[in-house]
Amino acid sequence: MIGTLTRITHFAADWLVRISAVGLVLMTAIIGWQVFGRYVLNSTPSWSEQASLALMIWYVSLAAAAGVREGFHIRIVALENAVGAKTRLWMRIASNIIVGVCGIAMLVWGGQLVVKTWSHVIPSLGIPRGLAYLGLPIAGALMALFSLERIFEEVSGEQVEDEEDPRWS
Repeated sequence: MIGTLTRITHFAADWLVRISAVGLVLMTAIIGWQVFGRYVLNSTPSWSEQASLALMIWYVSLAAAAGVREGFHIRIVALENAVGAKTRLWMRIASNIIVGVCGIAMLVWGGQLVVKTWSHVIPSLGIPRGLAYLGLPIAGALMALFSLERIFEEVSGEQVEDEEDPRWS
């Protein structure tokens, strides 16, 4: 059961990172077009700023969720490395519980934000403002799921590896 869940969540996290990368590239292109329009064409596209902000909410939220699954968020492990194995296990479980609770908060309050702003239209884009915020509850749900999975891995004694950039080793 855990093995299947792990394969699915690793696959999902990989796709979240890919989607986030595409969002970052799109946002960069939009901002580039905005600058070109402003300084070369003397006509700033009215939609560019709102489109960039909406994309940023989505790609940051989705990448943050992937970071929970893959463990590539910044953390200081000096204290974790200074304690015994049992204490280290409980510290990791506690940190995953905290991250999971934050994910649930994003799901609940982000969902409320989406519902309350869905009827407001972003004039320059013609889309509901809630659509721009929809990435928050989705990412929150994924963070909670990924945290729960990491807790199961820790409790089962499975070796939990964080994604580590080899340049930092």
